[in-house]
Amino acid sequence: MGPDHRGRAGGRLRVSVTGVGLLEGLATTRAIRRFRPDPVCDDDLAAILFAATRAPSGTNRQPFRFLVLRDGPMAAEAKGALGEAFRAAATDKVAVEGYRGAPGEDSPTARFTRSLARFVERFEDIPVVVLACLVRHRAPDPYEGASIYPACQNLLLAARARGLGGVMTNWHLGAEHRLRHILAIPDGVALSACIPLGHPEGRHGPVRRKPLRDLVYEDRWEGEAPWA
Repeated sequence: MGPDHRGRAGGRLRVSVTGVGLLEGLATTRAIRRFRPDPVCDDDLAAILFAATRAPSGTNRQPFRFLVLRDGPMAAEAKGALGEAFRAAATDKVAVEGYRGAPGEDSPTARFTRSLARFVERFEDIPVVVLACLVRHRAPDPYEGASIYPACQNLLLAARARGLGGVMTNWHLGAEHRLRHILAIPDGVALSACIPLGHPEGRHGPVRRKPLRDLVYEDRWEGEAPWA
């Protein structure tokens, strides 16, 4: 059987509707934490998750599963549990890492602190929350993320292409036991990531990263790569 390129109605899925090229998308997919209340349509969601499930995995087992939380009764209960966990995690992060900043400050740290506070305060209002899950076929392995996190990045890149945005987090772990109970997630399934999704209030743009020459070596560790 050949690869499945079909959508729910049997037609081909269109992953990009914004004209964002692949390399542009790679360099401009920011972490989005502020969302408009507009719902995410079924076609966008299907296209985004189609792209996610095209990701590679060890021996092509495709152990990734995506549990989508929107506005159903179970989703509302799960979002409530997640909101509590995210607010607790944000409080800890601010305390431990010393994130502060008066409301008027415009430093990256101050802006991040304000964005984070708003993100967790309104978590339950986020239109879509995706739990990225890994169906284990053996004991937990430190390298098992190689078969789930590429799919998560595909998801975020596809969201960018469809004019949406999101952020990959692990703060769902504070609510893992409650989520397993609410959503009937089996013990043999790892909750690898939580990805809130929606229409951004802001916009995507160039990501802030270190210069290439600081991150790439040639011939030996810390060997300068003159072409970088």
